[in-house]
Amino acid sequence: MNIKSIILAILFLYFILVIVVYFYQRKLLYYPLSPPTFTKDISGDGLIHKFETISFETSDNLNLKGWYHFKSLEKKTILFFHGNASNLDNRIYKLNLLGNLDVNFLIIAWRGYSGNPGKPSEAGLYQDSLGALKWLNKKGISNEKIILYGESLGTAVATEIGQNKKFAGIILESPFTSMIEMGKKYYPIFPVKLLIKDKYETKNKIKNIKFPILIMHGKKDKLVPFNMGNELYNLANEPKFKYFTEEDGHMMEFDIGLKDEINKFLKSLE
Repeated sequence: MNIKSIILAILFLYFILVIVVYFYQRKLLYYPLSPPTFTKDISGDGLIHKFETISFETSDNLNLKGWYHFKSLEKKTILFFHGNASNLDNRIYKLNLLGNLDVNFLIIAWRGYSGNPGKPSEAGLYQDSLGALKWLNKKGISNEKIILYGESLGTAVATEIGQNKKFAGIILESPFTSMIEMGKKYYPIFPVKLLIKDKYETKNKIKNIKFPILIMHGKKDKLVPFNMGNELYNLANEPKFKYFTEEDGHMMEFDIGLKDEINKFLKSLE
């Protein structure tokens, strides 16, 4: 086999790989089944705060579930958008901490997650978040009483629905600048910008957040580089707050330090 044939064979294999990545990219991005449970089923076992399993409808007629912890209409409500992996049970340790604060909370499960119907996509997750927001509004909770909370992938959703609107505040935990830049990091041999379907371009939207923002990121995050969180903080409008830790990885430790920082942010919204 001569050099020309080798080059053609390599190009052919590369072309096949590009096609595979294009058509299966959402399998690489969304992980409804992931460790430690490898299940879509949820139980709520271990959640120490009283909660109601609720159902809300999206604009494309999917009925999705969430967990709602309610104290009072006088209190602010955290609307929690989780990341790209696993189910609601994996966030119980976070909800236990948030429930100890002087807030209500609603955490929703994305389409295709936690036993929900549908398949996740960028447009789909935006529809899910707006459906949850509409559900809260119908409960008498206005946007001005809602704090958007995004975890990892959920940070892009929180930013999307928060831009050019008036919410009480927004918290971004381990945020990324855009899925294009994440794709370039993990798949540098592919023309990511041309191939990617779900772009989640937070860095182009964060300037449109005109209410208080808290960005939290661990400097030892091996999944989403810390510099992305730092870049978003630098792009964000005032008033802005940051909680950058030396030892945390992607899933931050929900310890007394983080609790105090969130509580301080909540008090700044009063």
